[in-house]
Amino acid sequence: MELTPRKLEILRRVVEEYVATGQPVGSKSLVERSGLDVSSSTVRSELFELESIGLLTHPHTSAGRVPTQTGYRVYTEGLVAEIEGRPGPFPLDLTAMRNELEEALQRTTEALSDATHLLALVSAPALEAAAVRHVEVLQLQPRVVIVVVITASGSVSKRIFELEDEADPGLVDWARAYLDETIVGKRASGTVVRRAFEEPGLSVRERAFLGTLRPVFADVVATATELYVGGAAGLLGDARGPDVEACQRLLEVLERRAAVLGLLHDALDPKRTVVRVGPELEGEELEGASYVGATYGLPNRSLGAVGLLGPLRMDYEKAIRSVRAAAFELSRLVEDVYGAP
Repeated sequence: MELTPRKLEILRRVVEEYVATGQPVGSKSLVERSGLDVSSSTVRSELFELESIGLLTHPHTSAGRVPTQTGYRVYTEGLVAEIEGRPGPFPLDLTAMRNELEEALQRTTEALSDATHLLALVSAPALEAAAVRHVEVLQLQPRVVIVVVITASGSVSKRIFELEDEADPGLVDWARAYLDETIVGKRASGTVVRRAFEEPGLSVRERAFLGTLRPVFADVVATATELYVGGAAGLLGDARGPDVEACQRLLEVLERRAAVLGLLHDALDPKRTVVRVGPELEGEELEGASYVGATYGLPNRSLGAVGLLGPLRMDYEKAIRSVRAAAFELSRLVEDVYGAP
């Protein structure tokens, strides 16, 4: 079914009222509170059609509707397209912190969590990460492979992988040589790892084998990258009903640095704000959660990421505007720090 401008407007009003009140939204209250210039019967018809295509649902016998995960996704896609251009004002001034980058990143997480009451995540610039000094891929047994990664700072990450089938020794040797060529000597950042493992020229067989080994490199990036978190202590304070369980799961995610950093970096488009809703996020802990993120950095290079994690029922417009503004302020700071001659 085509989403007409009126359907999109009604979907937007339902999402925003549900976010504000936490209560299912009925046609009568929608007309009264939103000032829609249509009758309640027309709104009821539109609500029924939005429900029939999976954008709205009603949780019980109530006549009111609430957004589905798909409904949130359609709504946020429209918001991201609508909110463009230079970000608006944000209560974060980093102009005097050129030599205090760590404090600036921590202050950014605090400002984001204070403004949104969500879990704020900021990764340090990838330029701060140590370089990978050595990668070893060895076949211990026909179906057992070990990978060891050593960084210039001296940290060692290793994992043993038990394969379903016997490994081809030639493929093992190729993987070691390929990783030596694409990763050794470069800083341990999510971007470097992603480029190496998602190289378009890889064969299906090569890509599958590298994919098996990838978790150890996620560990390396997690160890090498500083992660700043804000709002964890107060995350449950404003949660109500089903949001409580979602917020508890988000706190569990924080215990896995690699997963958090992967979330920050893997889902980001350097040219626009990214919103991921429900099933678009990997991991059972993120069931019923949403993520809003943006990169920051130099004009020709992303150096880090800013993100917000929260329950599905969040103020998406405030989250998007806040993330964009925080990323803008950090970009101005790191351009001053790293972009100077």
